[in-house]
Amino acid sequence: MFQDEARFGRIADTRSCGCRRPARPLVKAMVTQQYTYAYGGGESAGRLLRQPVLPHVNTECMQIFLDEIACRHPDDNVVMVLNGAGWHKSQDFHLPGNLRLLFLPPYSPKLNPQEHLRDKLREKSFHNRVFDRIDALEDHLVAALLNLENAPARVKSITAWDWIINSMSIAN
Repeated sequence: MFQDEARFGRIADTRSCGCRRPARPLVKAMVTQQYTYAYGGGESAGRLLRQPVLPHVNTECMQIFLDEIACRHPDDNVVMVLNGAGWHKSQDFHLPGNLRLLFLPPYSPKLNPQEHLRDKLREKSFHNRVFDRIDALEDHLVAALLNLENAPARVKSITAWDWIINSMSIAN
């Protein structure tokens, strides 16, 4: 499985849009300092795991995520591939017995398919939107993640890269 977390905030991503003449499209924009984080994980075959939305990126929230993965896959030996963020390498983790962490090389975020999934999520679900409250942002994020989770073919087209699938067949 591959793991990554992504920050979503009350920052408008304005993009061009069109409408019929003589009307002119109006797009609101705002910048605030309120953020929430989606912790995501996915299997190499393209299936997404339930993706919690948590308030911070830190050791405690990462522990919640890892415990959830271990509970959902009690009979599997899970290798979680992730980047080397500080909270990923905490000495305070209580790593579940069925879970192992494998770190990507430094400065190589593009090797993680979860990064591309987050880019697609932002591109398709968050442009030209303004959220008046962080709760509204979180509700929209949860709905967008659920839509993505319910579209396994779309997820697979973004995340199931040849080198990942081939390495799985070699390991078996």
